[in-house]
Amino acid sequence: QVQLVESGGGLVQPGGSLRLSCAASGSTNSLYAMAWYRQAPGEQRELVAEITIAGIPSGGSTNYADSVKGRFTISRDNAKNTIYLQMNSLTVEDTAVYYCNAEGTGGHSEGYKRFEVWGQGTLVTVSS
Repeated sequence: QVQLVESGGGLVQPGGSLRLSCAASGSTNSLYAMAWYRQAPGEQRELVAEITIAGIPSGGSTNYADSVKGRFTISRDNAKNTIYLQMNSLTVEDTAVYYCNAEGTGGHSEGYKRFEVWGQGTLVTVSS
């Protein structure tokens, strides 16, 4: 089992910065990717950024939504089983609940079936 806990959300001024954290616990060795999603009121949940956890000896790879490229940075600390989202130049359009996501593969007893887990979310409000 894997559990995710997000932190770091809050109220920030337009143009400001914020850093989100997501700590994974449990069977973290089964994870191969983690990501940040967000969902604004009345909107669909969208992918913000993703990063590989396993399968790459070092460095990893990242992917960003076009709307946040150049402003947001996703990173990981494998020793702490934690990913981060550094958000700069925030705008009111970035206001949303941000969710941490993890993808992995089950063990032998589960037929190595893919699984996905979600954190509870952390609210980011960008307002003047």
